[in-house]
Amino acid sequence: MKNIKDYNLEELKEQLVLLDEKKYRAEQIFKWIYVDKVKEFDEMTNLSLELREKLKENFTMCNYKILKKQESSDGTKKYLFDVLDGNAIETVLMEYHHGKTICVSSQIGCKMGCEFCASTGVKFVRSLTSGEIVEQILAVEQDIQDNISNVVFMGIGEPFDNYENVMNAVRIINNQKGLNIGARHISISTSGLVPKIREFADEELQCTLSISLHATNDDKRSKMMPVNRKYNIKELMDACDYYISKTNKRISFEYALAKDNNDNLEDAKELVKLLKGKLCHVNLIPINKIDNGKFVKSTNENIIKFRDYLNKNGIVATIRRELGSDIDAACGQLRRKKLENQEEE
Repeated sequence: MKNIKDYNLEELKEQLVLLDEKKYRAEQIFKWIYVDKVKEFDEMTNLSLELREKLKENFTMCNYKILKKQESSDGTKKYLFDVLDGNAIETVLMEYHHGKTICVSSQIGCKMGCEFCASTGVKFVRSLTSGEIVEQILAVEQDIQDNISNVVFMGIGEPFDNYENVMNAVRIINNQKGLNIGARHISISTSGLVPKIREFADEELQCTLSISLHATNDDKRSKMMPVNRKYNIKELMDACDYYISKTNKRISFEYALAKDNNDNLEDAKELVKLLKGKLCHVNLIPINKIDNGKFVKSTNENIIKFRDYLNKNGIVATIRRELGSDIDAACGQLRRKKLENQEEE
């Protein structure tokens, strides 16, 4: 049976028509799922018993089970969820002064092979459906008994490698009759899938686009990120220019600083040259050490010098606050886990 959370509101209306029900019932169901956050069809008490039976016969609710929850000393929470097919994913909740931000996964495993990311080397199993993405938000909200205000697609997987499901999840998350999280509070990260960046520009959504850049020349970036061998920096920058011209929105470039690799003054100069004149912001990330990883974190002195050089030369740059590193929940540290005993694969 199909997960009812895979449908956006318009699609759900169509499904109700197929069941010989009125379209407006879809809005009632949407409210029960995303506002009242019920877990069973029988809890939807303003629906007829007949309709509730039809829903049970045709759909599932896909309620995740928390296999493990860890809490960092800074308040960050990392969840290991059972996705109900023998696999598990990780989701992270971060607390900021502007609200609660959830980092969701979009795939079970990842194909991209970025050398600084813990998901590298983990076997790719499949992409998550729209409902499986959205359920991460619902499951966390139910656990904390509070609403999420910001969503970032920066967990396990490449969001643009699961483009259709991610876009549909955004429609569900953004719907005013559902979770009602504003598009400007949704950020989608990509390692640089050029055709999808262009396609995303044509969507003309108000979501923030984040590009994992991490290097300023093809040789260095290809060693860090194999995707660069298919879509090089020039192609990536051309797609970014198209996105900016189409949307007039600022791109956030993610740049993870690794000691003696991409963190020196020459790298900063190249980055200024590459991004000069673009509507953008640079998010500097102190790279996190991972098991068997090739890269180590840059020194605090170098990170600050790098930021200051960018800012003095017209590129707005900030250093990302490190959250959850003591529970392996910081940037680049998420892995898919085995369901049987929660060991790393």
